[in-house]
Amino acid sequence: MGATLRLRVLPGRLSVCRLPPGAPFDPSALFSRAPATGAGPAILSVALSAEELSVVCAEGAEPAGARVESGWRTLKVQGPLDFGLTGVLAAIASPLAAAGIPIFALSTFDTDYVLVKEPLLPAAVGTLREAGMDVEG
Repeated sequence: MGATLRLRVLPGRLSVCRLPPGAPFDPSALFSRAPATGAGPAILSVALSAEELSVVCAEGAEPAGARVESGWRTLKVQGPLDFGLTGVLAAIASPLAAAGIPIFALSTFDTDYVLVKEPLLPAAVGTLREAGMDVEG
């Protein structure tokens, strides 16, 4: 990869939710139900496949009827990242996997996000720092 990866721990807890692919869904409703933190939800992601509708949202703002896995914290890769850059997620996932820390990864146009369960956040931060990354928070 070359350059040192810089990550930042974002505030707030997230939930990863699963709905059937045809479920009625209004993403704007998640913002109105998000806990008042002053900055809105740290991240909102929606992905639809033939098998499911996945939503990542602020904990407490989950869509009704969803299967919910809550208690996630977010590590944001400081971007924007160039589309030609390779190995970013691998550089993060490999040391975490070696330490036995499961992740849930998301990508946007500008950057990547790695979610870890809140009790594992201190170990994840320590592992990434030991791997040579700059982690703020």
